[in-house]
Amino acid sequence: MYPSNDGFLPGPRVQIAGTPARPLSDLTFAVKDLIDIAGVPTGCGNPDWERTHAVPTSHAWGVARLLEAGASVAGKTITCEISLGILGFNAFFGTPVNPRAPGCLPGGSSSGSASAVAAGLCDVALGTDSGGSVRVPSSLCGLYGMRPTHGRLPFDGICQQAPTFDTLGWFARDAHTFSRVAEVLLGEPIVAPEHAPVLVATDAFALADPGVRAALDPAIAALRALLHSDVPDMALGAPGEMEVWGQQRALLQRAESWKTFSGWVNTHNPSFAFNVARNMATGASITPAQVALGNSVRQRVIERARTLLENGALLCIPTTPFPAPSTDSTLAQLDEYSARIGLLCSFAGMAGLPQMNLPLGSVDGKPVGLSIIAWRGADAKLAGIARALAQAGS
Repeated sequence: MYPSNDGFLPGPRVQIAGTPARPLSDLTFAVKDLIDIAGVPTGCGNPDWERTHAVPTSHAWGVARLLEAGASVAGKTITCEISLGILGFNAFFGTPVNPRAPGCLPGGSSSGSASAVAAGLCDVALGTDSGGSVRVPSSLCGLYGMRPTHGRLPFDGICQQAPTFDTLGWFARDAHTFSRVAEVLLGEPIVAPEHAPVLVATDAFALADPGVRAALDPAIAALRALLHSDVPDMALGAPGEMEVWGQQRALLQRAESWKTFSGWVNTHNPSFAFNVARNMATGASITPAQVALGNSVRQRVIERARTLLENGALLCIPTTPFPAPSTDSTLAQLDEYSARIGLLCSFAGMAGLPQMNLPLGSVDGKPVGLSIIAWRGADAKLAGIARALAQAGS
């Protein structure tokens, strides 16, 4: 599709030492090129964006937080153009390799961050997630990754896309490293999990390819054992409801994206790849009445999430409906893949919930992840469960 690379932006890598003798001083981290590093251009995956925006003079909150905790910056990583992509390619800078599935897409839009971590080129990486941009590459590259509760972490110093969906997230290869970073970013200790109901959504698994449920069944069994749960499988929504959620989430996100970028587009007439330009044009055509309908659907999703999860239960779904697709996929195939992925990413996105990928399955030798979703604010609980599962399996 496009020339492949190791996930980092072309040219010399920006490197910044973290504060010595701090909790994360043994770690390095990469930074998605949507996130500001002082004195370094933020390109947002598009040369015209970098050309028309000033170089930031301060670090984004997440970068400053990790540097203060001792971690060192290892470089900036490729993102899909202005974060509008879920499979990881970029027409200007290339497609980061997927080290866990050679010849396949890494997932996006935090593709470079996931690629660099999966290849062992850094310990951790920061990404952003609006419609699945941390969750999806976590699944396709076999990483631990979290979309936190919406609004839980400051988004200062990060290029917005769709403000009611945008979150800062991160990746790691192992649960122990992931939980160490979680303690710093979330500002609370990661503790051993307590008993909790585990809700496995049959309709979410029905959206996935044959073999995905079988690949994830051992992880589901281990999770149920860890949390002492014997709750039977259940449906997340009424028949066809997940498809409605996915359609309305996509509509709302595209409408917000156009609102975010329209002033820049109108002023500078930037160059885009076809898929990005099409996405923007779609957003420009969405009416206020359509947005109102989308928000009414969002409220139904929130109430369903509250009913299921506010008592401390966890929801299990496949993070992606398939393992990583080939880099030789056609545009039509990429559209179909993106649409299917969007169905599974919409529940947590619409309800503002924390969702974590557990890299505990594989199909035909390629990673596929299990997601655990909790009620708002239970981010540290998810990290604790991931660490406990890893310890139990070691």
